[in-house]
Amino acid sequence: VPANIAEGFRRRGKADKARYMNMAEASLEESRYYLILAKDLGYGDTSSLTTSLDEVSRLLNAYASAILASDS
Repeated sequence: VPANIAEGFRRRGKADKARYMNMAEASLEESRYYLILAKDLGYGDTSSLTTSLDEVSRLLNAYASAILASDS
């Protein structure tokens, strides 16, 4: 997730930046799946990680929306 955000940050075009934010969102959902799997397999309590993931998801969504709404 952070590597996609960092790579997108250095892109010049809005569409290119948005594409990398979309990849970051997809990676975030993959992480969500692994947390669900870990919980289902009884590897431990994942609630705090899930809460953090939800917060990152909200922040990333807001950042992607701001990129798409920007003039440049």
